[in-house]
Amino acid sequence: MQTKEKAVIRMQDITKTYYVGGEEVHALDHVSLSIEDGEFVAIIGPSGSGKSTLMNIIGCLDVADRGEYLLDGQPIQQYSQDELARIRNRKIGFVFQNFNLLPRMTAFENVELPLIYQRLPGNERKRRTMEALERVGLENRAMHKPMELSGGQQQRVAVARALATQPSLLLADEPTGNLDSKTGEEIMRLFCELNDAGKTIVLITHSEKVAMQAKRRVRIMDGRVESSSAESGEPQPGEEETL
Repeated sequence: MQTKEKAVIRMQDITKTYYVGGEEVHALDHVSLSIEDGEFVAIIGPSGSGKSTLMNIIGCLDVADRGEYLLDGQPIQQYSQDELARIRNRKIGFVFQNFNLLPRMTAFENVELPLIYQRLPGNERKRRTMEALERVGLENRAMHKPMELSGGQQQRVAVARALATQPSLLLADEPTGNLDSKTGEEIMRLFCELNDAGKTIVLITHSEKVAMQAKRRVRIMDGRVESSSAESGEPQPGEEETL
């Protein structure tokens, strides 16, 4: 699979500091990271390592104190909250551990919702929604509400919702965390299939087993990127300097 010259994600010297009880907490300490179009990257680290803060910045849910972040070639730092919301809606598809489906809406309506925010015409919304549900194998469950679906099916609806906006990036935060091992494996196979079809995926996880299914793994500890490795498990030449 060939990659484009322009990275989907390019971060340089990203720093984020919080103040807790009058003390400075360096959540991210000069993190640099580059993810190319079509990559499947797992960001792995224990609780408190900084991976959640990194995810929030990648997903435009938060902004760095210092450093440069380009998403799909677009500088993020100076945007207002409204502008960041528009970028999230158009460029990033989110998949969360808790699914984040609206319980009173059907699977179809949950997947269609971000397209309504984009103000797409009704026919286009319906076409994209059904295509996304078909992609995850749930076209026959379109009129079911979340409580009528299994955990794995709910997560597939969440993946379909993320795909419907045709984003540059899929950002998955512990997507198997609330699933049993068998269902979790099914969801990971779906991500691998999506990546094989060309979708760029960044997966946040604390699980070595889950991370090993990505094409590249980036390890973070104490707010710093420690290493990057590809499928072979061996660090790639120059990667630690060019993350």
